Amino acid sequence: MKDIETLRFPVGRFQMPGVLSSEQRKQMTETIRAFPEKLEAMVSGLSEELDWRYRPEGWMIRQVVHHCADSHMNALIRFKLTLTEDSPTIRPYFEDRWAELTDTLDAPIRESLDILKGVHSRWSRLLGGMSDSDFAKHYVHPEYQNTYTLDQALANYDWHCKHHAAHIQQALEHKGEFNT
Repeated sequence: MKDIETLRFPVGRFQMPGVLSSEQRKQMTETIRAFPEKLEAMVSGLSEELDWRYRPEGWMIRQVVHHCADSHMNALIRFKLTLTEDSPTIRPYFEDRWAELTDTLDAPIRESLDILKGVHSRWSRLLGGMSDSDFAKHYVHPEYQNTYTLDQALANYDWHCKHHAAHIQQALEHKGEFNT
């Protein structure tokens, strides 16, 4: 079995970039645009597999899907706040607690797949209309007591899409091994 670090971060830990190139932004925007379709293809036809975990004590596939909807709704709002306010302080939330709520544990994943489709359509449209100076704007994250540019946020969510897609792939490859 893989070590716990590899199971937690199958695509590696996020590496904070500086300023992104125009080409990097285009590639990352494409990741954002394509993510709902990719995710849907990964989970299409799953039933009992939705309860498989990607690592010991990790989330089930269903929790990962619902988490992506929660996280990416927040991301779109963070981008919009940053584009319309001067260095806004964003609102963090307890992802682990949200993952244990009824709407995450019991709701059909279709609901979150639909949310992701709409959010990512709007988000990628927003990203495509941003200027270089827009990507330099930043927000304050009070949990980490740091500021993050929208370049850094874009890179983080590009990674986030790949990170959780890898978690789902990993859960499917391990076929419920981590549920015991």
